[in-house]
Amino acid sequence: MKKALRATLLGNFMEWFDIGIFAYVMTYISLLFFPLPSPWDQLASFATLAVTFLVRPLGGLILGPLGDRIGRRRILAFTIVAMSLGTFLIGVLPTYAQIGIAAPVLLILLKFIQGFSTGGEYAGAATFIAEYSSDRRRGFWGSFLDFGSYLGFAAAAALVTVVELLTDDAQMESWGWRIPFLVALPLGLVGVYMRSHIKESHTFEANQEDKEKKAQAGGAPEEGMVAQVRYLVKTFWPEILMGSGLVMCAQVVGYALTTYMPTYLTDSLGYDTLHGNALLVPVLIIVSVALPLFGALSDRVGRRPVMLTGCVAGVILAIPAFMLMMMGHTWSTLAGLMIIGVIMMFQVSVQASALPSLFPTESRYTAMGLMFNIAVALFGGTTGFVISALQSIIGSDMAGAYYIIFACIVGGIGVYCMKESSGRNLIGSMPVVDHEHEVRGVVENVEANEKYDLETMPVDGPVDIETLRGN
Repeated sequence: MKKALRATLLGNFMEWFDIGIFAYVMTYISLLFFPLPSPWDQLASFATLAVTFLVRPLGGLILGPLGDRIGRRRILAFTIVAMSLGTFLIGVLPTYAQIGIAAPVLLILLKFIQGFSTGGEYAGAATFIAEYSSDRRRGFWGSFLDFGSYLGFAAAAALVTVVELLTDDAQMESWGWRIPFLVALPLGLVGVYMRSHIKESHTFEANQEDKEKKAQAGGAPEEGMVAQVRYLVKTFWPEILMGSGLVMCAQVVGYALTTYMPTYLTDSLGYDTLHGNALLVPVLIIVSVALPLFGALSDRVGRRPVMLTGCVAGVILAIPAFMLMMMGHTWSTLAGLMIIGVIMMFQVSVQASALPSLFPTESRYTAMGLMFNIAVALFGGTTGFVISALQSIIGSDMAGAYYIIFACIVGGIGVYCMKESSGRNLIGSMPVVDHEHEVRGVVENVEANEKYDLETMPVDGPVDIETLRGN
């Protein structure tokens, strides 16, 4: 379990490391690749970042079904190669002054490639870890994915801050901004090695064996990708809508903190880039470390109570958080950022365990790839752009708070409609336990325990000890 977790965690670290770098050097990106008057240069940079997210559904549409067919591990190895290579190439990309309009075009192309690969990254990693982890501790293990994500963002902020400390403004604009992007290549090589040495999830293998038995018995042939997606949408549209609401809420709050705040602190509140980045680093580190605690809490009290608490907190505390930041003091800005971080922790800590539980094993990767990436594309990656545009329209620095409140209301509706998944086996999967001595207890109580979904388990006849141990 720990080996699989390390391999998947590094991919999520890489994904958000890239997003973080781009967000923290966005001032230089705007200047060097989009020589436009303010605020159009900032909007152009946010739009370029949004390209990464808008293309994610395409990656999910292609990589998700492939992951359900050939395995989660192979697709996850591909995604980390594409992500790390794309990030590295941005670090060696010529600027507008050097090659003209080709510079922003190539930048957008690289973000397109990154977006395609990340379309299969989080969905695949969440699916993989959910299938690997035990039913009793799925919330705890799943939360480490987002621990890696926000740790990656914190690492990006720290690295950019160190580079800025070691260079002056002219050096940073000339070559310093490139250094963080170049770090992605060695990280990617480590990630590829780790992911190529992990085993496929037992849940996926059991499902594949079940498919083969049905095919040998004269069952229906495996459907194509289009038919699979059509069946998925037709059958699981309520789960897709509920999951999309959860993703919207978590991602809007998360991206408001991570991608919008660096620009908000400098452009709206008057902090210099170095000071603004430095304020976010401790908040992101605290959030990252606390995520597993919130994940473990969801294993004890349930996913729904944890997420609902976050939604209610977002509605009540978003405006006070922004008011604190607008006071202009370092302590008040930190307090405001921390409040948003706490709201986010209630949401993102459980999404890696709650979302995969909505769908069956045979189409879980496909469903996650579509649902998660469409929601992220529409609401997550566009958060900075939407808030900046809303801020220009209404002329208020509270625009971010209003958008967070809206997202938390939508997320609360999704949480209210979903079923509790804590302690339950995944749809289409056998119960999974942490230790050998737990097997007998599960078998003896499997029919009496209402948490277990017997109808979808990939086994014929009663569940015995050998069947459970083999899965």
